[in-house]
Amino acid sequence: MQQIIDRRLAGKNKSIGNRERFLRRHKEQIREAVRRAVEGRGIRDIAQGEDIHIPKRDISEPVFGHGQGGTREMVHPGNKDFVRGDRIERPKGGGGGGAGSGNASDSGEGEDDFVFHLTKEEFMQVFFDDLALPNLIRTTLADTPEYKTHRAGFSSDGTPNNLHVVRSMRGAIGRRIALGSESRRELHRLEALLEDLRAQPGTPARLHEIEQIEADIAALRARIDRIPYLDPIDLRYRSRVRTPVPTAKAVMFCLMDVSGSMDEARKDLAKRFFILLYLFLTRHYEKIEIVFIRHHTQAQEVSEHDFFHATETGGTVVSSALVLMEEIIQARYPRGEWNIYGAQASDGDNWHDDSPRCREILEQAILPLVRYFAYIQVVEQEQNLWHVYSDLAAESENFAIRKAAEVDQIYPVFRDLFRKEGTAK
Repeated sequence: MQQIIDRRLAGKNKSIGNRERFLRRHKEQIREAVRRAVEGRGIRDIAQGEDIHIPKRDISEPVFGHGQGGTREMVHPGNKDFVRGDRIERPKGGGGGGAGSGNASDSGEGEDDFVFHLTKEEFMQVFFDDLALPNLIRTTLADTPEYKTHRAGFSSDGTPNNLHVVRSMRGAIGRRIALGSESRRELHRLEALLEDLRAQPGTPARLHEIEQIEADIAALRARIDRIPYLDPIDLRYRSRVRTPVPTAKAVMFCLMDVSGSMDEARKDLAKRFFILLYLFLTRHYEKIEIVFIRHHTQAQEVSEHDFFHATETGGTVVSSALVLMEEIIQARYPRGEWNIYGAQASDGDNWHDDSPRCREILEQAILPLVRYFAYIQVVEQEQNLWHVYSDLAAESENFAIRKAAEVDQIYPVFRDLFRKEGTAK
């Protein structure tokens, strides 16, 4: 019987397998703790680890025990103070039986929480566990394509574990037949001739001929025996090749309103939403591009740093951002090769005559090109842009709108917009 012992070190003497089982078993409590942690964090601290507290009662293990029925006799060694029928007093100094010190509490009984630390990687895994880009389709070959390994016949070289014994022996038999066929044919002819000569009366000339034929037969048999039973050229190995397969290429357009009506608090809400979106995309998708667009009366494609930190402001013409998004799509991201997504954050306060134009651009130019487009309004009051978008969202399956007027609403709204299909709310 073969035994395999895994002696790989699990850092700092921790059991990786047990830790993973623990995280799976208490997934719901951990997810709730992560949600509470996110609500109280700043933008820069969103991707850090977290200390998770789970009530001790939630980690108890099921056990089997004997029932208390029937009459039982028990002997307690060292008993010098009690006889049968006496009632044992409750220990003094508290019901916990511990040796703690300090002031008492009037809040009732309780248990210490079980505390453990989620690493940064584990925290982000739980944070984005049930999220995904909607309607993602594997379209074409990326610049660095994914590969799939599949069998591709046999080759004459490879590793011993890929050796195909049957095919190798078949080749060896064919080689021996091919190399020895002429010699065997000549051997059969000489053996038949030798039998005929031996059946005839013997003469000195015939005896000499018989000796010569016997020598030729011996030489032919030695030649046949020298043909190797298995030669390196007979070996055949299972061949496996890697072929590129279609991979999911996605681009996300982040559109943020930076007009004068977007004060610092509203911009902070929008930035929080895009920070979550950015972390989510870069974590889950290797081939993902993000286009950052800021707009007031004019729209401009900017870098990630300028998107989050630039201070330029002005009036509000939301359609300028949508027009620029369409131009970039047509120039750089063909719909047949890319999964295109859009996310827009604004306070909804748009130039009144521009809101119908926004709907027209979205309905006729952008929504037919994108898999999904999400709009988040960072104020509770419904502005003119919200009314226009509401009508369009009711008619389009790939367009969604939400409100997030407070910091603690950003995370629930984000999860609602990018929840995996089939995942319960």
